[in-house]
Amino acid sequence: SKKLLARLGLTQEQIDVIELNEAFASQGIATLRDLGIADDDPRVNRNGGAIALGHPLGMSGARIAGTAALELKETGGRYALSTMCIGVGQGIAIALERV
Repeated sequence: SKKLLARLGLTQEQIDVIELNEAFASQGIATLRDLGIADDDPRVNRNGGAIALGHPLGMSGARIAGTAALELKETGGRYALSTMCIGVGQGIAIALERV
């Protein structure tokens, strides 16, 4: 997520919607703290995350990207960040812009 934001010239403060696919609670907390985002930031998982909604095998990325796009539309925000962990300390992220 940090590399993506740096590549795009964005800061986390510019992100209006954050969809974090937390595979387990400690991973979500660690990711938020690493990004400098408060644990209770209202931009994060407004409808619940993977722990609440489920972690569908093979479609988690589509779920969080789709949810982020809908949230941008509903809130009128400009940028969304969807991010998820991958095994062995890896991760993946995508930024969306509402135009």
